[in-house]
Amino acid sequence: MQPNRCPYEDFLQRLAEPEVQRRTAVAIERRLKQAEFPMIKELSAYRFADVPKLNRKHVLDLARCQFIEKKTNLVISGAPGVGKTHLALAFGREACQRGYTVKFFTAARLVNTYLEARQERAILKLEKAIRRCDLVIVDELGYLPLDRIGAGHLFDFLSQCYEQTSLIATTNLPFADWPQVLANDERLAGVLLDRLTHHVHILEIAGDSYRLKSSLEKGKEQQP
Repeated sequence: MQPNRCPYEDFLQRLAEPEVQRRTAVAIERRLKQAEFPMIKELSAYRFADVPKLNRKHVLDLARCQFIEKKTNLVISGAPGVGKTHLALAFGREACQRGYTVKFFTAARLVNTYLEARQERAILKLEKAIRRCDLVIVDELGYLPLDRIGAGHLFDFLSQCYEQTSLIATTNLPFADWPQVLANDERLAGVLLDRLTHHVHILEIAGDSYRLKSSLEKGKEQQP
Protein backbone atom coordinates (compact mmCIF):
# COMPACT_ATOMS: atom_id res chain seq x y z
CA MET A 1 0.00 0.00 0.00
CA GLN A 2 1.32 3.43 -0.96
CA PRO A 3 1.91 6.08 1.79
CA ASN A 4 -0.97 8.50 2.44
CA ARG A 5 -3.35 6.26 0.59
CA CYS A 6 -6.45 4.91 2.27
CA PRO A 7 -7.22 1.17 2.22
CA TYR A 8 -10.48 1.84 0.38
CA GLU A 9 -8.60 3.31 -2.61
CA ASP A 10 -6.41 0.21 -2.76
CA PHE A 11 -9.51 -1.95 -2.57
CA LEU A 12 -11.11 -0.08 -5.49
CA GLN A 13 -7.93 -0.43 -7.54
CA ARG A 14 -7.77 -4.19 -6.94
CA LEU A 15 -11.46 -4.43 -7.76
CA ALA A 16 -10.96 -2.63 -11.09
CA GLU A 17 -7.85 -4.54 -12.20
CA PRO A 18 -9.65 -7.59 -13.66
CA GLU A 19 -11.93 -5.33 -15.72
CA VAL A 20 -8.95 -3.31 -16.98
CA GLN A 21 -7.18 -6.52 -17.93
CA ARG A 22 -10.29 -7.82 -19.69
CA ARG A 23 -10.69 -4.62 -21.70
CA THR A 24 -7.02 -4.67 -22.64
CA ALA A 25 -7.29 -8.27 -23.85
CA VAL A 26 -10.44 -7.47 -25.85
CA ALA A 27 -8.73 -4.46 -27.47
CA ILE A 28 -5.69 -6.55 -28.44
CA GLU A 29 -7.93 -9.26 -29.91
CA ARG A 30 -9.82 -6.63 -31.91
CA ARG A 31 -6.59 -5.17 -33.34
CA LEU A 32 -5.32 -8.65 -34.25
CA LYS A 33 -8.58 -9.38 -36.08
CA GLN A 34 -8.54 -6.04 -37.91
CA ALA A 35 -4.94 -6.65 -39.01
CA GLU A 36 -6.09 -9.66 -41.10
CA PHE A 37 -2.96 -11.68 -40.44
CA PRO A 38 -3.04 -15.00 -42.35
CA MET A 39 -1.68 -16.65 -39.19
CA ILE A 40 -0.26 -15.65 -35.82
CA LYS A 41 3.51 -15.91 -35.44
CA GLU A 42 5.70 -15.24 -32.41
CA LEU A 43 9.36 -14.29 -32.23
CA SER A 44 9.92 -17.02 -29.66
CA ALA A 45 9.16 -19.60 -32.38
CA TYR A 46 11.60 -18.14 -34.93
CA ARG A 47 14.53 -20.47 -35.62
CA PHE A 48 17.43 -18.08 -35.08
CA ALA A 49 19.84 -21.04 -34.97
CA ASP A 50 19.17 -21.67 -38.68
CA VAL A 51 20.21 -18.12 -39.62
CA PRO A 52 23.30 -17.49 -37.45
CA LYS A 53 24.26 -14.32 -39.36
CA LEU A 54 21.02 -12.61 -38.34
CA ASN A 55 21.58 -10.23 -35.43
CA ARG A 56 19.14 -11.51 -32.82
CA LYS A 57 19.58 -8.45 -30.60
CA HIS A 58 18.69 -6.17 -33.52
CA VAL A 59 15.55 -8.21 -34.18
CA LEU A 60 14.48 -8.03 -30.53
CA ASP A 61 15.14 -4.28 -30.48
CA LEU A 62 12.90 -3.85 -33.54
CA ALA A 63 10.19 -5.85 -31.76
CA ARG A 64 9.93 -3.00 -29.24
CA CYS A 65 8.22 -1.12 -32.12
CA GLN A 66 10.04 2.17 -31.62
CA PHE A 67 10.41 2.41 -35.41
CA ILE A 68 6.61 2.69 -35.60
CA GLU A 69 6.63 5.58 -33.16
CA LYS A 70 9.21 7.30 -35.39
CA LYS A 71 7.21 6.50 -38.56
CA THR A 72 10.14 4.72 -40.17
CA ASN A 73 10.10 1.57 -42.30
CA LEU A 74 11.51 -1.93 -42.11
CA VAL A 75 12.57 -4.01 -45.12
CA ILE A 76 13.18 -7.72 -44.55
CA SER A 77 15.06 -9.27 -47.46
CA GLY A 78 16.34 -12.76 -48.15
CA ALA A 79 15.85 -15.92 -50.16
CA PRO A 80 12.55 -17.83 -50.01
CA GLY A 81 12.07 -19.91 -46.89
CA VAL A 82 14.31 -18.03 -44.45
CA GLY A 83 11.45 -16.70 -42.33
CA LYS A 84 10.81 -13.21 -43.68
CA THR A 85 7.04 -13.53 -43.37
CA HIS A 86 7.38 -15.10 -39.92
CA LEU A 87 9.32 -12.07 -38.67
CA ALA A 88 6.93 -9.60 -40.31
CA LEU A 89 3.92 -11.29 -38.70
CA ALA A 90 5.67 -11.48 -35.33
CA PHE A 91 6.46 -7.75 -35.47
CA GLY A 92 2.85 -7.08 -36.45
CA ARG A 93 1.53 -9.13 -33.53
CA GLU A 94 3.82 -7.30 -31.14
CA ALA A 95 2.62 -3.96 -32.52
CA CYS A 96 -1.02 -4.96 -31.92
CA GLN A 97 -0.20 -5.90 -28.34
CA ARG A 98 1.43 -2.51 -27.82
CA GLY A 99 -1.66 -0.65 -28.97
CA TYR A 100 -0.82 0.06 -32.61
CA THR A 101 -3.25 -0.35 -35.50
CA VAL A 102 -1.88 -2.77 -38.11
CA LYS A 103 -2.96 -4.03 -41.53
CA PHE A 104 -1.46 -6.96 -43.47
CA PHE A 105 -1.41 -7.38 -47.26
CA THR A 106 0.43 -9.50 -49.73
CA ALA A 107 1.73 -7.28 -52.53
CA ALA A 108 -0.72 -8.91 -54.96
CA ARG A 109 -3.69 -8.34 -52.63
CA LEU A 110 -2.65 -4.73 -52.03
CA VAL A 111 -2.60 -3.98 -55.76
CA ASN A 112 -5.91 -5.80 -56.27
CA THR A 113 -7.42 -3.77 -53.42
CA TYR A 114 -6.36 -0.59 -55.22
CA LEU A 115 -7.77 -1.85 -58.53
CA GLU A 116 -11.12 -2.68 -56.90
CA ALA A 117 -11.22 0.70 -55.15
CA ARG A 118 -10.49 2.40 -58.45
CA GLN A 119 -13.39 0.59 -60.14
CA GLU A 120 -15.70 1.53 -57.27
CA ARG A 121 -14.38 5.11 -57.18
CA ALA A 122 -13.31 4.53 -53.58
CA ILE A 123 -9.60 5.34 -53.80
CA LEU A 124 -9.89 8.24 -51.36
CA LYS A 125 -11.68 6.00 -48.84
CA LEU A 126 -8.95 3.35 -49.17
CA GLU A 127 -6.14 5.87 -48.77
CA LYS A 128 -7.84 7.36 -45.72
CA ALA A 129 -8.02 3.87 -44.17
CA ILE A 130 -4.32 3.34 -44.88
CA ARG A 131 -3.38 6.63 -43.24
CA ARG A 132 -5.30 5.60 -40.11
CA CYS A 133 -2.98 2.62 -39.66
CA ASP A 134 0.15 2.91 -37.55
CA LEU A 135 1.78 0.02 -39.44
CA VAL A 136 1.10 -1.66 -42.78
CA ILE A 137 2.81 -4.95 -43.65
CA VAL A 138 3.31 -5.80 -47.34
CA ASP A 139 4.51 -9.35 -47.88
CA GLU A 140 6.14 -10.78 -51.02
CA LEU A 141 7.12 -7.53 -52.73
CA GLY A 142 8.79 -8.55 -55.97
CA TYR A 143 7.43 -12.10 -55.90
CA LEU A 144 5.13 -11.41 -58.86
CA PRO A 145 5.77 -8.82 -61.60
CA LEU A 146 3.41 -5.87 -61.85
CA ASP A 147 2.21 -4.11 -64.96
CA ARG A 148 2.44 -0.34 -65.22
CA ILE A 149 -0.96 0.21 -63.59
CA GLY A 150 -0.15 -2.11 -60.69
CA ALA A 151 3.27 -0.52 -60.22
CA GLY A 152 1.60 2.89 -60.24
CA HIS A 153 -0.79 1.83 -57.48
CA LEU A 154 2.14 0.53 -55.44
CA PHE A 155 3.75 3.94 -55.79
CA ASP A 156 0.48 5.61 -54.73
CA PHE A 157 0.41 3.39 -51.66
CA LEU A 158 3.98 4.22 -50.67
CA SER A 159 3.27 7.91 -51.18
CA GLN A 160 0.35 7.66 -48.72
CA CYS A 161 2.55 5.93 -46.15
CA TYR A 162 5.58 8.19 -46.58
CA GLU A 163 6.44 9.76 -43.20
CA GLN A 164 2.83 9.11 -42.06
CA THR A 165 2.52 5.35 -41.59
CA SER A 166 5.26 2.82 -40.90
CA LEU A 167 5.72 0.00 -43.38
CA ILE A 168 7.18 -3.48 -43.13
CA ALA A 169 8.01 -4.97 -46.53
CA THR A 170 9.37 -8.44 -47.23
CA THR A 171 11.18 -9.16 -50.48
CA ASN A 172 13.37 -11.81 -52.05
CA LEU A 173 14.81 -9.37 -54.60
CA PRO A 174 17.87 -7.15 -54.28
CA PHE A 175 16.93 -3.53 -54.87
CA ALA A 176 18.88 -3.47 -58.15
CA ASP A 177 16.45 -6.04 -59.62
CA TRP A 178 13.25 -4.21 -58.73
CA PRO A 179 12.76 -2.63 -62.18
CA GLN A 180 12.22 -6.16 -63.53
CA VAL A 181 9.02 -6.55 -61.51
CA LEU A 182 7.87 -2.94 -61.89
CA ALA A 183 7.00 -2.92 -65.59
CA ASN A 184 10.74 -2.60 -66.40
CA ASP A 185 10.45 1.06 -65.46
CA GLU A 186 13.77 2.05 -63.88
CA ARG A 187 12.61 5.59 -63.15
CA LEU A 188 9.48 4.40 -61.31
CA ALA A 189 11.51 1.80 -59.43
CA GLY A 190 13.98 4.47 -58.36
CA VAL A 191 11.28 6.82 -57.08
CA LEU A 192 9.44 3.97 -55.35
CA LEU A 193 12.60 2.78 -53.61
CA ASP A 194 13.38 6.34 -52.57
CA ARG A 195 10.02 6.49 -50.77
CA LEU A 196 10.53 3.07 -49.18
CA THR A 197 14.15 3.44 -48.05
CA HIS A 198 14.39 7.11 -47.04
CA HIS A 199 13.81 6.25 -43.36
CA VAL A 200 14.43 2.52 -43.09
CA HIS A 201 15.85 -0.37 -41.11
CA ILE A 202 17.01 -3.27 -43.30
CA LEU A 203 17.15 -6.88 -42.12
CA GLU A 204 19.05 -9.05 -44.57
CA ILE A 205 18.57 -12.74 -43.82
CA ALA A 206 21.33 -14.87 -45.32
CA GLY A 207 20.86 -18.61 -45.27
CA ASP A 208 19.16 -21.62 -46.80
CA SER A 209 15.45 -22.27 -46.64
CA TYR A 210 14.66 -23.57 -43.19
CA ARG A 211 11.30 -24.80 -44.49
CA LEU A 212 13.24 -27.11 -46.82
CA LYS A 213 15.62 -28.02 -44.01
CA SER A 214 12.70 -28.84 -41.73
CA SER A 215 11.11 -31.03 -44.40
CA LEU A 216 14.36 -32.90 -44.94
CA GLU A 217 14.75 -33.44 -41.19
CA LYS A 218 11.21 -34.83 -40.95
CA GLY A 219 11.91 -37.11 -43.91
CA LYS A 220 14.96 -38.55 -42.17
CA GLU A 221 12.97 -39.13 -38.98
CA GLN A 222 10.34 -41.08 -40.91
CA GLN A 223 12.88 -43.37 -42.57
CA PRO A 224 12.95 -46.89 -41.13
